[in-house]
Amino acid sequence: MNRQVTRDFYAGGKPAPAPMKSRYLEAVSLIEKLHRRLLEVVKAEFERHGRDDLNPVQALLLYNIGDEELSAGELKARGYYQGSNVSYNLKKLVEAGYVSHQRSPSDRRAVRVKLTEKGQEVRKLVDQLYERQLVPIREVMGMDEEEFARLNKALSRLERFWTDQVLYRL
Repeated sequence: MNRQVTRDFYAGGKPAPAPMKSRYLEAVSLIEKLHRRLLEVVKAEFERHGRDDLNPVQALLLYNIGDEELSAGELKARGYYQGSNVSYNLKKLVEAGYVSHQRSPSDRRAVRVKLTEKGQEVRKLVDQLYERQLVPIREVMGMDEEEFARLNKALSRLERFWTDQVLYRL
């Protein structure tokens, strides 16, 4: 599909109606706010536990690494890290003893990381936070698996659209 055809496919060959644009911009704004709010929630949780030794971005990075052994590139490719300075945060986590690293035997330039016992403790703390949130999300907010499935499908489609914008310069 050439660029013009793809552009016409996505744009429908005509400008979007004003209500569509306002809903789209609202969604973009909400996505940004949600990420910032999640970081605030994680920060507050760590403060309640008297932990100030790492920031929320690092805590979520540890949570996302989980039981896997990954490279920095894999962390970004899988969407486990949203920032541009993954190497900096990994270096800090190694220095603080949350992550161990080892050079890849096949490519000496690549470094693979995995959680230490200390990193697993942080992962467990974040997991407990998420588990604790499930009951009020269902009972107070009235959100269930089906609603999350629809939300996740819509967000995945939007992510794919934005990826196409970057990859194919639509």
